[in-house]
Amino acid sequence: MTTQELVAQIKKKKSFLCIGLDVDLDKIPSHLLDEEDPIFAFNKAIIDATHHLCVAYKPNTAFYEAYGLKGWKSLEKTIIYLNKNYPEIFTIADAKRGDIGNTSTMYAKAFFEDLAFDSVTVAPYMGKDSIEPFLAFKNKHTIMLALTSNEGAFDFQTKKIAEKEVYKHVLETSKNWKNTENLMYVVGATKAEYFKEIRKIVPNSFLLVPGVGAQGGSLEDVCKYGLSENIGLLINSSRGIIYASKEDNFAEKAAEKAKELQQKMTQFL
Repeated sequence: MTTQELVAQIKKKKSFLCIGLDVDLDKIPSHLLDEEDPIFAFNKAIIDATHHLCVAYKPNTAFYEAYGLKGWKSLEKTIIYLNKNYPEIFTIADAKRGDIGNTSTMYAKAFFEDLAFDSVTVAPYMGKDSIEPFLAFKNKHTIMLALTSNEGAFDFQTKKIAEKEVYKHVLETSKNWKNTENLMYVVGATKAEYFKEIRKIVPNSFLLVPGVGAQGGSLEDVCKYGLSENIGLLINSSRGIIYASKEDNFAEKAAEKAKELQQKMTQFL
């Protein structure tokens, strides 16, 4: 999917909502545990109920890898279902991979070619030769961690080197890499006050923004400082939507929560 196609979907749906498919078998409705594949059954129900309200889905691969081969099969079935039934949806493999050379290329092949995701999240600690192999894939997007929403982000990301925070060095350096038109960034919603500074460095890049909802991030604050000329935001909510209910109507309740966010987004479009 191209950036232009993503922007078109945002305008059509009046939404820049991304829904995180982070499936924990201890949290899904108990009746689904009787299904042959409970994870896929849960995802399918959530997707069918919410696809018209969002423009992206983001499975965090850890929630699938934790269940071994069965979990990976559930992830594969989920992405196949999305690509077949809702090809207009932007798909994100939240894998946070970060290695160099041929290893990065193989990671990229796994998510871009084998599983056919539109994008994958990566960690930049090892520098450009860990990121550029992902950026080499045409019409695929690499979403690089820039400033995250966790408490430990302050351990490194906001420390200063030569009077400038590390995350700013990361953003500025990444602009000089090959194929940066395919580069997006992760910026946590709980650090909304930083968006103004980030937009000075990457004014037009798409930002994937976790932390709205269960983690306490404010949609209004993020939009105030983070919106760009082409929208440039994908606001992710996971637990606040998919675990809205553990009853038989869980998918309907998830759709209600998704619609609440989507309706708030319309005022910014």
